[in-house]
Amino acid sequence: MKLTEFDYVLPEELIAQHPLEERDASRMLVLIRAKGNWEDRTFRKLPDILRGDELVVVNDARVLPARLFGRRKGVRAEPAGKQKRARHEHLSAQIEVLLTRRIEADVWEALVKPGRKMRTGECVVFGEGELEAEVIGRGEYGLRELRFRGEVDAALEKLGHVPLPPYIRRADEAADRERYQTIFAQKQGAVAAPTAGLHFTPEILLRLKERGIEVCHVTLYVGLGTFQPIHAEEIENHRMHAEAYEIPEETARRVASARRTGRPILAVGTTVVRTLEDAAQKAANSDSDVGLVRAGASEASLFIYPGHRFLAVDQMLTNFHLPKSSLLVMVAAFAGRELILRAYQHAVAQHFRFYSYGDCMLIR
Repeated sequence: MKLTEFDYVLPEELIAQHPLEERDASRMLVLIRAKGNWEDRTFRKLPDILRGDELVVVNDARVLPARLFGRRKGVRAEPAGKQKRARHEHLSAQIEVLLTRRIEADVWEALVKPGRKMRTGECVVFGEGELEAEVIGRGEYGLRELRFRGEVDAALEKLGHVPLPPYIRRADEAADRERYQTIFAQKQGAVAAPTAGLHFTPEILLRLKERGIEVCHVTLYVGLGTFQPIHAEEIENHRMHAEAYEIPEETARRVASARRTGRPILAVGTTVVRTLEDAAQKAANSDSDVGLVRAGASEASLFIYPGHRFLAVDQMLTNFHLPKSSLLVMVAAFAGRELILRAYQHAVAQHFRFYSYGDCMLIR
């Protein structure tokens, strides 16, 4: 399929730049796959809309303040006059680093700007020198491997910025440290929020449980795979960047029980869909009887596009996604490309708020 088949027109003013004052005040488009139609609802109605026997699976990954701003370390050669000034400005220019994946305790994969100028062996200094990073490797699409010197986790808390997506055209604010985390966030390591979970409040959770709806969790450390653009013209040629995940034994047991008893499995967000489907695919390909999904730690490089046979997920709660993105392709695989694009056109016409801090869609 052509990437252009997953495009749509979105007025820029519909891209949410700030979260709503109340998490659960967002609108929710309820898409009914079997009927090919939808209803305009609000997220607060979610506990009432559900059947009452669903298993809701959330992602409990916690977002790191993973964006750092630094400067090149030192000036090696100082030509005279105008060339000297140009060289000094080049070397002292601000360097932006977005951590995308931890490889070792002190080694991270990162996107670096300006990446083309950062050669292997170059060093970046952050803050007052309490943290340094050396470029030790180069990859595709601006990726670098950085080896840090200093207490990385402590320095991130002090110097790091919330890694808001580029379509939020403002600097991060103090409030983003709390609002760009879900109420489930526990396990530190994600560099983007599992945004479908941002709508939940303790009150919504309580109402779900009062109806008898089970809630359990997985952890997918959201990284480059989630927001990496599709560069291939034919989507089948796209290769996803691997993201680490963990599925507790208890969650695997509950997922298997729900499927066995005919209860719907509702994935909160595309990160949960990717986790469960990757684990289910690995379980299906295993020689041993491991249940519907394989518990434990693994990595997902699964790219879900139309034609994918969903093994674990029956329903999906998700935000609205970028045109021609792997996430839009995934929801099109789940609900059908034409239906999804028509629903998006409706959401645009009705002035829904789009993307990370925007409204959501329940696909049933």
